[in-house]
Amino acid sequence: MRNFELYVPTKMIFGEGEIKKLAAEVPSDKKILLLYGGGSIKKNGIYDQVVAALKDHDFIEFSGIEANPEYTTLLKALEIINKEDVGYMLAVGGGSVIDGTKFLASAALYEGDTPWDILSKRIRTFKGLPFGTVLTLPATGSEMNSGAVVSRSETNEKLVMGGPGLFPEFSICDPTVVRSIPKRQLANGLADAFTHVLEQYMTYPADAPLQDRFSESILQTLLEIAPAVMKDPNDYKAASNFMWCCTMALNGYIQKGVPTDWSVHMIAHELTAFYGIDHARTLAIILPSAYTKKFEQKKAKLAQYAERVFNLQSGTMEEKAKKAIEKTEEFYQSLGIQTRLRAYTDAYDGFSQTVAKSLTEHGLTALGEHQDITPEVAAEIVEMAY
Repeated sequence: MRNFELYVPTKMIFGEGEIKKLAAEVPSDKKILLLYGGGSIKKNGIYDQVVAALKDHDFIEFSGIEANPEYTTLLKALEIINKEDVGYMLAVGGGSVIDGTKFLASAALYEGDTPWDILSKRIRTFKGLPFGTVLTLPATGSEMNSGAVVSRSETNEKLVMGGPGLFPEFSICDPTVVRSIPKRQLANGLADAFTHVLEQYMTYPADAPLQDRFSESILQTLLEIAPAVMKDPNDYKAASNFMWCCTMALNGYIQKGVPTDWSVHMIAHELTAFYGIDHARTLAIILPSAYTKKFEQKKAKLAQYAERVFNLQSGTMEEKAKKAIEKTEEFYQSLGIQTRLRAYTDAYDGFSQTVAKSLTEHGLTALGEHQDITPEVAAEIVEMAY
């Protein structure tokens, strides 16, 4: 096992009806900026619960944060933060709203030339404007980690950022919100969480059996509950386990002491940036091809995954490893997610070279657990995914 440090300061408040505890978590002596997306929280009752909890607080609102938070939109919120002397933020939404809030937490205290530097120069944030979250869409784990992704459509960019100053102070996770989520988003959340685990697990054996079994248990749970979540979002048992799996998939615990990959995410981000395809669906497009391309390096872990997660005990290591890729793709498809780029666009001819150029421009020239996925290799993976 590798050396590691673990710092996860976010207070988790989990369960039905827990939004009522919001008033005690948000400071009463600071002006608060309440941030949310397109307004679904006003339809499902979350907005009313939040406003009721904040009735004795001084707060203003900013809405309209996109599914892939846009830099230009976030700059408008930043203007409000500066103008209104905002001292605290509350993100009410899914990963995109929370990610946008993390960018604002960093940008509000950034003293450089332009806030875009935080993303383009990959500047880590060690101190940000404090914030909390009320999670309305399980998927990304952003409610308990310090990472974020922000898009800039004018330049076809989707970049990551992070740092220890970007953990939410608290996150309220009420699984009853799942009942109001459209099936497409439920499918995305399940696929997103599943892939997050694989990015941290599917590398090579590293003498870390506890981390492996943490990851495998999350994967098994997602496979077990997915049909119930998709069939009946009102099933609280399934919804609560779904929400907690999404958090545990990316809160930092399963990646400690082991090598991680993340090449699937970096390549997939380009599909969202250029085509606007849902993030989770880009992961489902790229992952099978990425694992096929790097089969020799991943086959030992793929075989272990086949045995422990899918209970495939017969055959050689190679046979089990190949079957594991097939079973993973079948899982995505069982959620109604297409796993080939051609299902989303006809304009993919030559796109692989666009991806290679973009990765090079962003300095992402050595991806994967072995740092051997060059832009050229990434282009081959994209071509395999057509």
